[in-house]
Amino acid sequence: MADSNSEKVVKKSVSIDAPADAPTRRKLSPKRSMGPKQQSLAAFTPDNYSDDEDDNFFHEDAQIAAVQYASKSSSSDSRQSPPGKGWTNGQITPQFTPAVTLHPHTREGRLALYNHHRRWINFQSSWSRIGKGSTEMDAVHSESAGGESVMTGCLMEEARTVRALVAQLCECFYKAGWATGTGGGVSIRVGGPKENRPYRVFVAPSGVQKEDMVGDDVFELNMDRDVVVPPKTPNMRMSACTPLWYVVYRHVKSAMCVIHTHSMHAQLATLLDPTEKSDCLRVTHLEMLKGVGNHSYDSLLEIPIIDNRPSEDQLADQLEAAIVKYPKCNAVLVRRHGVYVWGDSWEQAKAQCESFDYLFESAVKMKGMGLESGLLPKSGTYHVKDEHMVDSEDAGEEKKEDGSPPAKRRKVDPAFNAAGAVNNDADLECTGTTIPLLPRDSKILLLDIEGTTTSISFVKDTLFPYVLSNLGTYINSVESEDLVKLQEALESDLAGLPDLHPANVQVAKTKSELNCAKAFVTCYVRALMANDVKATGLKSMQGKMWKAGYASGELVGHLYSDFVPALKWCESNGVKVCIYSSGSIGAQKLLFGHTPEGDLTSYFGMHFDTTTGSKRETASYGNIAEALGAKPGEVVFVSDLEAEIHAAKEAGMVAVVAARPGNAPLREDTKGKFPVVRSLLQLCGAD
Repeated sequence: MADSNSEKVVKKSVSIDAPADAPTRRKLSPKRSMGPKQQSLAAFTPDNYSDDEDDNFFHEDAQIAAVQYASKSSSSDSRQSPPGKGWTNGQITPQFTPAVTLHPHTREGRLALYNHHRRWINFQSSWSRIGKGSTEMDAVHSESAGGESVMTGCLMEEARTVRALVAQLCECFYKAGWATGTGGGVSIRVGGPKENRPYRVFVAPSGVQKEDMVGDDVFELNMDRDVVVPPKTPNMRMSACTPLWYVVYRHVKSAMCVIHTHSMHAQLATLLDPTEKSDCLRVTHLEMLKGVGNHSYDSLLEIPIIDNRPSEDQLADQLEAAIVKYPKCNAVLVRRHGVYVWGDSWEQAKAQCESFDYLFESAVKMKGMGLESGLLPKSGTYHVKDEHMVDSEDAGEEKKEDGSPPAKRRKVDPAFNAAGAVNNDADLECTGTTIPLLPRDSKILLLDIEGTTTSISFVKDTLFPYVLSNLGTYINSVESEDLVKLQEALESDLAGLPDLHPANVQVAKTKSELNCAKAFVTCYVRALMANDVKATGLKSMQGKMWKAGYASGELVGHLYSDFVPALKWCESNGVKVCIYSSGSIGAQKLLFGHTPEGDLTSYFGMHFDTTTGSKRETASYGNIAEALGAKPGEVVFVSDLEAEIHAAKEAGMVAVVAARPGNAPLREDTKGKFPVVRSLLQLCGAD
């Protein structure tokens, strides 16, 4: 490279003659100067390209690095590693030398760029697939490069390269929508015992636009989290994620990169459990499981979920516990926040982060289709017997006609929606029935709540426990006169049950010991709820308690993800939607008035509860049809309970079974007699 102070560089120039018929351009008057004269370049075209112009683009330290590299290369007789296979290309090409500078605007430049030069900045030999052969799931070609550092002889150049790589990764994640609003970050670790030198950790700063980051913004630390080299950019603040990156480095010895994103898919995946109490998200039988490390297509992946906190450093203990509990998973989700992903190299961490995000998006969209990402598909997929597989429900099932063993089913914990680990997939195989379409077959849709619009677990695991845990406080707040009325209403509920009903038997055991209205009410409520009795007096009291819970924000209603789209479709197509639930009308309006989607009560035409009659009695459905001013055959009723379905059909309504994941399987005497839907959207679609 010529010394600009001692020798004037002569530029090549190419004259381009204008066509004869080209219009004459008016000569513009010179613009007024806005300050000192600035260096500028002529407009670029493929024909006036001069590779000598390239020298002007080099930063001063880049020119120094190029000279050092040329000097080092001329004095060394060592040969470069041969190119590898697949994703690999041997050692990285020399950086910052005019010989490899690319101009992709020209055809030759594009050919050089896409034939020989990778787009990512790197400080190692190239990396292949998702691991280094540490487990049987790693798919590393025998000739692939192993990710060894090629810059150990020049640590300053390595540091400069890694800083630039951190900035490049942050820009990439911003473009993916994972690091908007200055959120997210990247940490890369280099060195270590395998290279006979201390670790150095490079971390992104906090509060910086990730798409505009530069290497000069990045911190360099040691493993004690001491700043070894501060950023060149003044007033930088270290990322709040830094304590968490070090938790990973301490517990995952092979980890050399940790990525934190605020991916929308990751955040929504943590909310698939309406109770927000699950400690992991389960995914199985998806192709991209191969991309997260330690798992294959038919593995059951469990991604731990920890609860968010006001500041990231407060997550350290939870993150540490999750890593210890789930050692096979290379990621941890943070509820209502995002995800942390790590790998044995930055390439592996990036590839796994992309694969995890694909799985999160799949889980969220499967939920909207009424499917659970953590359940084994019933058919149409590859099955293999391992320690996680058990015989089908019929333990005495004989071999198939061809002599092959019966199908196996994977053991799984209860799904998010399920009150238990219930497999009701067989209900979808009912034949001989036709799903009614709205509004072609009916313009009135009557819906149950539990197991139809809302998960059973929300009622059993959220609403009922709320009543029991706050029962004493509520009773103490009720006036004496109202308390007596409540006692009488509950006694009426019990009187409507057979003498030998478990609720009456439970009350009889302790009734002689009760001496005041508060004690009686407490005893009655606990007995009725313990035996899942749906009675008017009890429901009225529960509704009042839930009203206080919703008002305080302690309770938020749960909805299946297809419910709101179905409501909007019905509204736009003239279908009247009504609710018939064992919960009081007040409780129904509270639930639909306080949902993650806001107040939905305006979508409903009418509400019905047990004051209209028991949901198991045929007459109740006749009363509802009369109240709606319609014939029973003009109403479509959807519920998950067989007794209700049979009663509605006997009244003349079109009865449809809701087979939500986790709902109780249908009895044999019901299968094939009713149309079955997994999603309410299956009812929408015909004029």
